[in-house]
Amino acid sequence: MGKIAVLSLVALAISVLIGERLITLRHLTLSSRALTQNYLPNCHLIKGIEFGAEDITILEDGLAFLSTGLKFPGLPSYSDDPGKIYTLDLLDSRQNIQALSIKGGFDEDSFNPHGISVYTDDKDGAIYLFVVNHPHGKSQVEIFRFVEEENSLQYIKTIKHDLLRSVNDIVAVGTESFYATNDHYFTNGFLKFLEPLLTLGWCDVIYYSPDTVQVVAGGFLSANGINISPDKRHLYVSDVMNHTIVVLEIQKNTILSRLKEVDVGSLCDNIEVDRKTGDLWLGSHPNGLKFLLSDPNDPPGSEVIKIQDILSEKPKVTQVYADNGSVIIGSSVATRYGGKLLIGTVYQKALICDLK
Repeated sequence: MGKIAVLSLVALAISVLIGERLITLRHLTLSSRALTQNYLPNCHLIKGIEFGAEDITILEDGLAFLSTGLKFPGLPSYSDDPGKIYTLDLLDSRQNIQALSIKGGFDEDSFNPHGISVYTDDKDGAIYLFVVNHPHGKSQVEIFRFVEEENSLQYIKTIKHDLLRSVNDIVAVGTESFYATNDHYFTNGFLKFLEPLLTLGWCDVIYYSPDTVQVVAGGFLSANGINISPDKRHLYVSDVMNHTIVVLEIQKNTILSRLKEVDVGSLCDNIEVDRKTGDLWLGSHPNGLKFLLSDPNDPPGSEVIKIQDILSEKPKVTQVYADNGSVIIGSSVATRYGGKLLIGTVYQKALICDLK
């Protein structure tokens, strides 16, 4: 066989491979999905949130923490200012946000907050805020103590480790211990791009304590949100590119066993768990391609999904809210308190609605 024929066959094989990978990527990103509007009553934007509220979590007394100002590679960023943590008292009818000051020598100039989690110490009632931080594109976890009377955060420590290479979200299980998700295996930008293209299921969940750091679950295309059940026996992880919530059982040695996967039909991001009912609330991206392109003339939409009875044989998956980007762009988190629903975004605004 001549050289030209061999080269032609090689070129054809490469073209077929690239075409197949692109078709797979379009499926993973739900690029052809059309969204039907599904609104809630009495929705309004939260005043003062202009550059995203990528993650939100709420204390039992109705005080919400909002992680804002995330600068994420490949996505729009409309402010050069450092990120901030805000609080919002949902029992206050004025619904005014307040920025938390940070004390204790923390480098606020490079603060780039991503996922957050709160932990209340049973011994003294102290509230700790864990924050995934990406200063200068790196990944690390910050631990603060919330000082309510001063509306401030007291910086405690920074945690860095080679296994915490591309951290997206976190759930605290002690004053210095947590589970965290890595949304990529590689840290190099080009290799990160190849991961979904080649459908490499190499993302994982890390357990950290002062005595132990280890991989406790793997096999995710992209592990994003993570949270824990009210009884502390199960972890929930969003495998965003697989459009599933993975249910993991916590073993005595902190290793996790995979119990099931629940298909949600959307690219689910962060997970919030209702303490009373155990329901999961998901901020989701209905069309991942639109989210990645972030075209202001054809903006990505937003979707909120609720999962009830997730441990049962037939979990109930319900779309609670959907918008095509005309109201809110790129929803990443949704959380309920009483009759209110808060919806945060990666880089745009935040919304509060009445539940039906």
